Amino acid sequence: MKILVIRFSSIGDMILTTPVLRWLAQLDAEVHYLTKSNYTELVCSNPHVHTTHAIDKNIDLTIDLLKKENFDTVIDLHKNIRSKKVSKAIGASYITYNKLNIQKWLFVNFKINLLPKKHLIDRYADALKSLHLDTANRAVDYYFPQNFSFDLAQCKLQKKEYLIIVIGGTYATKQIPLEIILPLINRLNKPIVLLGGGKLDSIKAAKIMENAPDSVSNLVDKITLTEAAYVIKHSAGVITSDTGLMHIASAFEVPVHTIWGNTHPALGMYAYRQKNAAIHNYLVDLPCHPCSKLGNHSCPRGHFNCMKKQNVALILKNCQLKDQTQ
Repeated sequence: MKILVIRFSSIGDMILTTPVLRWLAQLDAEVHYLTKSNYTELVCSNPHVHTTHAIDKNIDLTIDLLKKENFDTVIDLHKNIRSKKVSKAIGASYITYNKLNIQKWLFVNFKINLLPKKHLIDRYADALKSLHLDTANRAVDYYFPQNFSFDLAQCKLQKKEYLIIVIGGTYATKQIPLEIILPLINRLNKPIVLLGGGKLDSIKAAKIMENAPDSVSNLVDKITLTEAAYVIKHSAGVITSDTGLMHIASAFEVPVHTIWGNTHPALGMYAYRQKNAAIHNYLVDLPCHPCSKLGNHSCPRGHFNCMKKQNVALILKNCQLKDQTQ
């Protein structure tokens, strides 16, 4: 039996498919995974994946290559026009999940919350009932490449002695602003590591470092995603917004403090642990929240109060607590 799992992007969404790959390992099946080429790093070390395929800009060429594999089943965890085109062309039995787009639209546009109180992973489990798998273990996984190593000492870090602040995000309205980051840095009682990636994050990190104490280390855009995952795994906790690194952090036994901007955990993609162990979510109660299921390049109302009015004192208090994961 050969199964193709489809999820094109992005970091967090890919991490949330890892329980599915673990469940499929119960079958006597050869599991393949189709994603964008810049995300194959998240899959190629997964022991439950036999082969990783990269989607080419020429989707027809990719389809031609996949058709030669003679898949029995396609599990579409992206469910967009391109993934449906691939699935239809392959001609195998088709499994997908409920994206709840109407319910999300109502919540974002009219604040009418008809969404089920289920995480996306729980909806994946519902979608796979026909395969009769044991889906009781719904934790996410992160696998490091074989022979991977990273020396924390080169960054002057010691295991479980530092906190991480993730300063970036795909959209501006999902990013923690300087007005929140700077008070956190100045009042936290542990060394701080800044994480993020890309030119804009680097500019933001440089502004933070201008007035930061010596206890702050800037690793933004200086290490790989795998190295960032290792730094997260050995931290004393992660302060983040709704980002891919938030989902990576939930794969390890570290406290996760998620500061929510324009998105909302009710949309079903919060940091997931089955017992919610050491998961803290911070939201500001506003009539305009949430304003998007993905994010915006600027606040539609112009105030960005979902971030700027966050309770810094509460975040600080929770960061000082001894979590059960430590």
